[in-house]
Amino acid sequence: MPVLFKTHVMRTLAVVVFLLVNVAGMSPISVADETDSNGYFGIHVVDNETQRGVPMVSLTTVDDVTYITDNAGWVALHEPELTGKAVFFKVHSPGYEVAKDGFGMAGVRLTIEPGKTSNVTIKRKNVAERIYRITGRDLYLDSVRLHQPSPKRNPLGSGMVVGQDSIQPIQIGDEMHWFWGDTNRLSYPLGMFRTAGAVSKLPAHGGLDPSLGINFEYFTNPDGFARAMIEVPDKEGVVWIHGVCTVTDAKEQSQVITQYSRRKGLEAPLEQGMALWNYERKMFEVLDVIDLKESWRIVRDHPIHQTMDGIDYLYFGNPFPISRVSATLDAVRDRSAYESFSCREELPDANPTPQQLHNAKPLRDAAGQLIWRWAKAPPVTQQDERRWVKSGQMKIEEARFLPRDADSKDRIVEVHAGTIHFNTFRNRWVMIANEQAWDKSSLSFLGEVFYSESDSPQGPFVRAVRIATHPGQSFYNPCHHPFFDQQDGRRIYFEGTYCNTFTESPATPRYNYNQMMYRLDLSASRITNIFGEAAKQVTEHAGKSCCCGFGSER
Repeated sequence: MPVLFKTHVMRTLAVVVFLLVNVAGMSPISVADETDSNGYFGIHVVDNETQRGVPMVSLTTVDDVTYITDNAGWVALHEPELTGKAVFFKVHSPGYEVAKDGFGMAGVRLTIEPGKTSNVTIKRKNVAERIYRITGRDLYLDSVRLHQPSPKRNPLGSGMVVGQDSIQPIQIGDEMHWFWGDTNRLSYPLGMFRTAGAVSKLPAHGGLDPSLGINFEYFTNPDGFARAMIEVPDKEGVVWIHGVCTVTDAKEQSQVITQYSRRKGLEAPLEQGMALWNYERKMFEVLDVIDLKESWRIVRDHPIHQTMDGIDYLYFGNPFPISRVSATLDAVRDRSAYESFSCREELPDANPTPQQLHNAKPLRDAAGQLIWRWAKAPPVTQQDERRWVKSGQMKIEEARFLPRDADSKDRIVEVHAGTIHFNTFRNRWVMIANEQAWDKSSLSFLGEVFYSESDSPQGPFVRAVRIATHPGQSFYNPCHHPFFDQQDGRRIYFEGTYCNTFTESPATPRYNYNQMMYRLDLSASRITNIFGEAAKQVTEHAGKSCCCGFGSER
C-alpha cells in the first residue's frame, strides 16, 4: 500500500473512531500506543488535571469482571480471547468520576489490542488527591507486567506484608521509623499482632520524594516476614502501640517512648503501660505497667511538642490535643504531672467514675462565660460538648470541638480520629480527621475524611470540609505527616487505613486493610473559600511556639 494512501486511511480511521466515541457520549481515550508488554493490553487511568495515574480505579465489564488499577494507575489486561474486540468498562473510583453517556453509563469502550495501551481520563471530585497505596503486596504489579517504570526499589512490596493497620511514625536520627498495628501475611489468616516496623530515609537524606512513595526496609524475622517491634512478657493477646514520641531523660539524652495496650482485639485491654525504645535491639521494652483505670494520664495518640511559658510539653488527644505533660522521661512516668484542657466543674478525683463525668456541668464565671483552663482533671471531649449542647448547658457557638459540616448547615462532624499540626502555609493549626457518622444517610460510617483549622490546637474548630470520601468503606486513623510538607506547607500528605472493616461492603482486592497516601493542596479554592486566605505570618502563632510532633525535632 503506498505510504500516502496508508497515511490517509489511518487518518480517516482515527476521525471515524473519534466521532463514534463522542457520538456515543463516552469519555475520550488516547490512540493506542505500542509497548513491550508480553501480550498484555495496558489501560492507564489518569487524573484529567494532573495526568498522573490514579490508583484503586475499578474497571468492570458488562459481565461483571473487574480489574483494579495499581499505584501508577495501570491495568495489565491479559485476555487473549478478547483480542480485537470492543469491550465496555464501567469505571468507578471513590472521589473520582468519568462522564456519563446519553444512557447514563459511566465508563469507556476500548478495543483490546495486546501489546498496546490506552489512556482513560478521570475527573477528581475529592479535594485531596489519592496518590498511592503505601503497604501491602503488588503495589506496582500491573506496571511491572507492562514494563512501565516504578519509583520504588521494591515495586511488589517488602517484608512479606499483605495488610497493615494504623501508622505511628517518628524520626530517630536521620531515619523515619514507621510502626503499624496488626500485620497480615499470605501464608496464614493469622499474621503478626505485636506491632510491625520499618525504616526509611527522609527526602533530605536520600529518600524518595513523598509524591512518589516510600522505600521501606522492614525489621524482619529470618523467614523474611515482619517481626514484632515490642517485647511484652505476657504472650496472651495482641499488642498495639500509640503515642510514640521523644522525651529527655535525666542525662539530657533523647529517649523514644510509647504507650502500649495488650488486649483481646477490640475487647477491653488486659494490660497497659509505657515502653522504652532500645536503640541497640531496635525494640520497644516495657518500662512501666500502668493501672487500667488510667485513661488520660498516659501519653497516647499522636503527640506534638509545643512550648508554653518556657516549658516543652507533649500535647496529645485524638485528634484534639487536650492533655499535656512536660516532655521529660520523669514527667511522663509521674501520673500527677498530667493536665488536661477543661471547662468542667471541679471533680472529687482525677479518675472519676463515668457517672460523675456524665453528671458534671460546664464551669462558668459570674458573667456566664465558660472557664477554660489547664487542670489536673480529665479533659473535656467532643462527646461532653455534644451532650451539653443537647441538654442546653452549652451553646453550639461556645463549643471548641464540634465543627460544622461546610456542606450542610448545622450538621456537626463527629470526629473519630486524626491529627492536628501547625501548618506554616496556613499559619494555623490544621486538622485531618475521619468522621464517625451515625447518620445512616452518610456515604460511609468511618470513610469520610475532613479538614479543619484553628488559631489554637485546642480550638475552636468551627467548620470542617470533606476532602476525601470512601463510600461503603472505612478510612480510619488518618495521620498527617508534617515531615513531608512541601512548599512551606502548601502541600501536605496524610495516610489512613483503608478497609471494609465496620462495613457490610466487599473488600477491595489488594487495597483492603492497607495504608493509603493522599496529598492535599492547602491553596485549593475549596479550602480558601471556606477558611479564607492564609493568615498573616507572624513571629509567634497565637502567642505560642511549637515543634512538629514527629520525633527528635526539638
